[in-house]
Amino acid sequence: MGTLLVAATLVVGSTVNGASRWLVIGPIQLQPTELVKPFLVLQGAVLFAHWQRIALDQKLLWLSIFSGLILLVLKQPNLSTAALMGLLLWLMALAAALPMLLLLGAAASGALLGGASIMLNTYQRLRVVSFLDPWKDAQGNGYQLVQSLLAIGSGGALGSGFGLSTQKLDYLPIQTTDFIFAVFAEEFGFLGSLMLLLFLAVFAFVGLKVALGCSSPQQRLVAIGCTTLLVGQSILNIAVASGAMPTTGLPLPMVSYGGNSLLSSLFLAGLLVRCALESQGLESARLKRRPAAGPR
Repeated sequence: MGTLLVAATLVVGSTVNGASRWLVIGPIQLQPTELVKPFLVLQGAVLFAHWQRIALDQKLLWLSIFSGLILLVLKQPNLSTAALMGLLLWLMALAAALPMLLLLGAAASGALLGGASIMLNTYQRLRVVSFLDPWKDAQGNGYQLVQSLLAIGSGGALGSGFGLSTQKLDYLPIQTTDFIFAVFAEEFGFLGSLMLLLFLAVFAFVGLKVALGCSSPQQRLVAIGCTTLLVGQSILNIAVASGAMPTTGLPLPMVSYGGNSLLSSLFLAGLLVRCALESQGLESARLKRRPAAGPR
């Protein structure tokens, strides 16, 4: 279903900034690439956790579906989300101890596919060039990154204060989604940014601890997938805003504006909480204590 929704964006989707990523249904805007992420984790966990017991035709079927989904996302075009999905599945497969030859082949294919996408899409090439030297064209292709760096740098040690960012006043484009970290860094400074990074490190540690405590391989992979998406996407967003990576279109989970991203992030966090409860036996104990519904 998720793959079909992503495919629908290429046919009847709303195009914004040259990318067809949204389905508009009345007053509702859906971004299938965000909503499909939790289900990608769940299905990937089912496939990789039972890899040895699944028939070859089923393996090929689901690998084809995953590959088709990533190709459709690339077609939108949305290289960053496609790369994130591919990396997610690859890490889950690595955690499930799939054959190394298969993993190396998948990594090589992904790298070639990403390189081909950059070569075929002019705007992606320009993003890479502007990332290497944004000040060379500070009023053109490098404008976004330059304004982001100015926002981060002007925050100083303690920041300008909550709500007092000046760069968000029509200087920094896309400041509520992809570059919201720059506004955060300007308002809360180096100390606030460091606290955010420490929070991500703690979250990653807790997610890993939950994964290691899971009794079943499928639960473990779900926990790993949820942690990878929430923490990994956050790190990528921060890296882009701080000039450590070329500009992408990934929001900051739980922080960026957007209902689709927030819904997906909450779903992933809920799955991680469920894994934690089941790993400690709390959920099964709660279900056992629940009184059976009798006749009235």
